[in-house]
Amino acid sequence: MTSKSTAKTTKPPDRRTTLHVPGIVAEDEHKALAKVGLDPAANAMTTAMLFTKGSFGTLSVTGLYEVLDEHITAAKRGDLSEQRAMLAAQSFALNSIFTEMARRAAANMGEYINASERYMRLALKAQAQSRATIEALDRLANGREQTVRHVHVDNRGGQAVIADTVQTGGKGIGEFNGQPHALESMGDASGQPLRSANAEREAVPVASDA
Repeated sequence: MTSKSTAKTTKPPDRRTTLHVPGIVAEDEHKALAKVGLDPAANAMTTAMLFTKGSFGTLSVTGLYEVLDEHITAAKRGDLSEQRAMLAAQSFALNSIFTEMARRAAANMGEYINASERYMRLALKAQAQSRATIEALDRLANGREQTVRHVHVDNRGGQAVIADTVQTGGKGIGEFNGQPHALESMGDASGQPLRSANAEREAVPVASDA
């Protein structure tokens, strides 16, 4: 006579509704949950789940996390091919929004001028965002360099410092060159104070390379 085992079979967690994050090692459950809550891929997964449900239904939690983690890992290596493809697709999607909003603006032109104006504003916003997306894609793909000049004025000392921020499409994005360029830009490289027409007042000091 054989006896039946009373042990319950443990079912593996459902990957569609249960997030499995490999490599998360923690001392206790609370710390493990904190690591997952701060994980970039997990945060992106949460947002994507909310905004893709209407179009694609409920996606697998673990599957979505794994795909996002792969893209993030590739970006860390410098491979931005997915990001370039995403921006290219978004530029076309934004152009579709522009076309539809412009059509609605034209349909309401004359009789419903307020509605027409609102639709046209939305159309132009989509157009501007599409253009900005294409420009960002161009910088990302071709490494175009962009220089943004910032002017800092110290009200206490009266010093004006002009610094350049150089942005490129690859490495060095947001690099800051903190060297002052006020003298060269103002045409005075002597380092002497610039005096006003009122000789009785003190000269305004100007920052120099020193």
